[in-house]
Amino acid sequence: MAARRRRNAGPSAAGTPGEGAVLPADLELQDLYGAFAAHGLDDEDLDDAAVLVPPVRLPAEPELAALAKAVPMFDWALRLARWAAPHRAVDEFGDLTAPDRLPAARLLGLAPEEGDAPEGDAPEGEEQEEAVVEAMRAWSLACDLDLVEIGTTAAGEHVAVPGPDLEPAEEGDPETVLELWLTAAGIVRELAVEADSQELEPEREDGGDAEAEEDEEGLGEVEDARDEAAELLDEALQVLYETTAFAEPGSETVPLGVLAALLIVPEGEEPSDELLGDITDVMVALDPMLADLSELGLLDYRPIDPELFDEEEGEDEAGEAGEEPAASSPDGGPAELDEAESARFGLVRLTPLGQYGIRQWLLEDGYDAPLVGDLAGGDAAELLRGVSEAANVLPDEELKVWLDGREPVAAARELLAAARGDDAYAPMRRMLCHSALTLIGAPAEPAAREVLGDPELGGGAAAWLVALGAADVPAPDRATALWTVVDAFAAQLLDTGGDPEQLRELVAELPVTEEPADYLGELWRVEHPYTADVLEAVGEMHPDRAVAKEARKAAFKARSKS
Repeated sequence: MAARRRRNAGPSAAGTPGEGAVLPADLELQDLYGAFAAHGLDDEDLDDAAVLVPPVRLPAEPELAALAKAVPMFDWALRLARWAAPHRAVDEFGDLTAPDRLPAARLLGLAPEEGDAPEGDAPEGEEQEEAVVEAMRAWSLACDLDLVEIGTTAAGEHVAVPGPDLEPAEEGDPETVLELWLTAAGIVRELAVEADSQELEPEREDGGDAEAEEDEEGLGEVEDARDEAAELLDEALQVLYETTAFAEPGSETVPLGVLAALLIVPEGEEPSDELLGDITDVMVALDPMLADLSELGLLDYRPIDPELFDEEEGEDEAGEAGEEPAASSPDGGPAELDEAESARFGLVRLTPLGQYGIRQWLLEDGYDAPLVGDLAGGDAAELLRGVSEAANVLPDEELKVWLDGREPVAAARELLAAARGDDAYAPMRRMLCHSALTLIGAPAEPAAREVLGDPELGGGAAAWLVALGAADVPAPDRATALWTVVDAFAAQLLDTGGDPEQLRELVAELPVTEEPADYLGELWRVEHPYTADVLEAVGEMHPDRAVAKEARKAAFKARSKS
């Protein structure tokens, strides 16, 4: 997958598709998803979800393989490959011959058996034609996956025979099924992009140099359109992957307008009227590509309601006639949409198969795309070190996986022992240990009491016990209390990467007395590797100028001491 851009301003990457076919662009961004914002997909969460490729939780490979085999298009390819045994005549292109096409459609249940009445209102001939097209697509997929192999007999006849992967795939071998499905998903992904840029395909005519030059220019435009469509689709899939990783169970569905906005609206900005138009163009461009991917089970997708275009044309005509558009609020602004109306603009949910597929593509392109629990396979020291040093990790999820099945007191003791140290990541380890104790809860109390006299762990353990509501918790001595303040602030510095917005609140909450020189005069003497860094952060960010000045002086003394 191409490295995606992050919320680009300006024209969308959708190219020409969608021009002249615009959804109602006078709706506010929040109205594009309306009630879905209550499902946990607010702007802040979506923004946070797009910084690094986050870890995801995937089902076991046998379960994923079962999901793949249940995808209709994939299942049809397997069934047609078995139907080809021991061999079946094909034409010179490897396609089914005319006499076999309708039987193939009937085998898959796509066309009624001979003599049965067609379903629905479609004429019999039209229904059969559509069924044959679907069957031929499934046959083409079977050929592309080498589930059938094409050869020529000694008599010069073209035949298809089952390929070597068919039997293990039918038996559900996870490695075989997932490899085949991933190949199929890649094929559909490429075809979706090809279809999106197909409108620009130049007509080829025999002519002189002028025609040849025009033809070359046309091919260049097609190639550019294909690249833009591929980049847009890759960006959309990666955003879906990131968003799904952070979504609460049951709230993974993303409105298409929100997805498009994440690709278009610059970070921290509200969408202007022009950007709303770009969002609409991207929605229209993504719509058919996402629909194609849903056929292989990557996505659950509800496409844009095509009647929306007719409604907008009607509103435009009504506007020209001087009539008030129906979709407006009492104050004349755009009408707010309920959940059902919002869904007409398109809904997309990445399936577990989709997460698996996109993760494989990310790994192939060199991304670090971890799984939840990757860091929880070792002892407590390995867990805390791995989580502390990882850039893209969900700490609580890793801690939960590690704690699962462990005896609480023994686990708490192991974590506390692993939290000791004065290396660069030690404050982070102690912060993570505190989080793990919170996840364990009251059963960890005996282990926490055992370290109350420890100069590195005692202050944090006492604070945790007090928060737990434990009684008779002795207060740490002054030296331990000051060291714990520095250590806790250092952990936040490491955890936030020095983000000023997050640190200002922490700085303001420091227990500085009415005489900041006295408190900070004690703090700079604390023997901690991060004392000077903490004091420098206080000096830069504390809202009280007197405190900030004293902190800068204390930081200088701490640096001089070391």
